[in-house]
Amino acid sequence: MTSPSATPSAPSTKGIFVASFIGTSIEWYDYYIFGTAAALVFGSLFYPGADPTAGTLAAFATFAVGFLARPLGAAVIGHFGDRLGRKSMLVLTLLLTGGATFLIGLLPTYAAIGIGAPILLVALRLLQGFGVGGEWGGAVLIATEHASPRRRAVFGSFAQFGVPIGVLTSNLAFLAVSGLSEEDFLAYGWRIPFLISIVLVVVGLLVRSRLTDAPEFERLKHERAVSKVPIAELFRTRPLLLLLASLASIAPPAVGYTVIVYMLNYGTTVVGFARPTLLTLILVSTLFWVATIVVAAMAADRYGAKRVYVIGAITAVIWPLPLFALVNTGDWVLALIAFIVAAAVQGIMAGAQGGLFTELFEVRLRYSGISIAYQLGGMIGGAVTPIVATALFGAFASSTPIALYVATMCLISLLAVIAIQVRPVDSAEPTRQVPDPAAG
Repeated sequence: MTSPSATPSAPSTKGIFVASFIGTSIEWYDYYIFGTAAALVFGSLFYPGADPTAGTLAAFATFAVGFLARPLGAAVIGHFGDRLGRKSMLVLTLLLTGGATFLIGLLPTYAAIGIGAPILLVALRLLQGFGVGGEWGGAVLIATEHASPRRRAVFGSFAQFGVPIGVLTSNLAFLAVSGLSEEDFLAYGWRIPFLISIVLVVVGLLVRSRLTDAPEFERLKHERAVSKVPIAELFRTRPLLLLLASLASIAPPAVGYTVIVYMLNYGTTVVGFARPTLLTLILVSTLFWVATIVVAAMAADRYGAKRVYVIGAITAVIWPLPLFALVNTGDWVLALIAFIVAAAVQGIMAGAQGGLFTELFEVRLRYSGISIAYQLGGMIGGAVTPIVATALFGAFASSTPIALYVATMCLISLLAVIAIQVRPVDSAEPTRQVPDPAAG
C-alpha cells in the first residue's frame, strides 16, 4: 500500500515537454497578438485624433505597459512558486494571461465609449503582463528540475519553443484575417485572434493540471527548507548575480521585438511592404528560430550554456545594421534573409538561456531569481525598443540610429553574460535520483 506522503511519480519527458511548451506557446501567442495589434490597429481604434506617429507611439506605449507589470508578476508569482510549488503558479499564469487576452477581444473602441476604451485596454494589458511575468520561469523550472544537470539546456529549451511558436501562431491568426477589407479588419477582424485564444487556454489548463513538481523541490518542502521571503533573500544574497542575469536577458527581446513588433509598422509604412507579405516573411523565419533552439540547446549541454549564449550575444550585436539594410531594399527575398538570421540569433540565445539561468540560482530562490532577471531584461529590451525605434525614426528619418540602439542593447547583454561566473548549484546528483522523502 502506497504511503500517503509519497511523492507522485515523475512525469515522462514527453509530458514535461508538452506541458512546458504548450503553456508558453499560449502565453506568447497572447502577448504577440497584442504587439501585432498595437503595430497595426490600436493607434487608430483606441487613440484617434493624433497624427500617425503619435498614434503609433501611444499604441506602443500601451504595449510597453504590460512589460512594467512583468517584473511585479515575476516577484509575486516567483515568491509563491518558491514557497508553494511550480505547478500551481503555472496554472495561475495561464488563467491571468489568457483571460485578459480574451477580454481585450471584447473591448469597445474609443468611438464607442471614449476615454474608457484606452483605460480598459491598459488595465487588461497590465493584467496580461502580470501573468506573463511568472510564466517563463515556471515553465523552464518544471522542465529543468526534472532533468539531470547534463540535460538541463535541452529540457530548458522546451519552454523556449513557446516563444517562436507563439509568434508563428499569432502571425497565422492575423494572416488569416488580413485578407479582409480595411473596413472589416478594423471593425471586427482584429478581434478574432484575441477571442480564439480561449480555446488554447482550455487545452493548456488540461495539460498543466497533470503536472507534478520536481523531486528536488519536493524534498525542499519536506525538509521545510523553503525560503520564507525569497525575493528579500535574493536581493540580500545575490544582488550582483541578479543584476548581471537581468542585463544578459536584454538582447533576445531587443532583437525579437524589433522584428515582430516595430518592423510590422516600419516595413509597411516606410518601406512599403504589404501587410500580408511582411507577416508571411516573419512567419517563415520562425521555423528557423525553432530549429536553431534545438541545435543551440544540444550544444549548450555539450559545450556549456554560457559559451553558447555568448556566441548568440555576439551575433546579436553584429546583425541589427545588416537587418535594416536588407529590409530597406524592399526586396522580399532579402527581407526574408534578414528575418531568418535575426530568428537564428534569438534561437542561439534561447537554446542556452534556460539551462544557464537554472544553474545560476539555488532551488530555494530559483523561481524568483530567473523570473525577475528574465522579465527585467524583457522590460528593457522589449518594452522600450519599439518606442525608442519609433522616436528615433521620427527624429532622424533613418533606420541607422535604430540599428545602433539595438546593437548597443545587445552589447550590454554580451558584457553582462561574460561577467557572469557560472557556478552549477544543486547538481551533485541527478534530480531523477533524489530519494523519496517518505522512504526515510
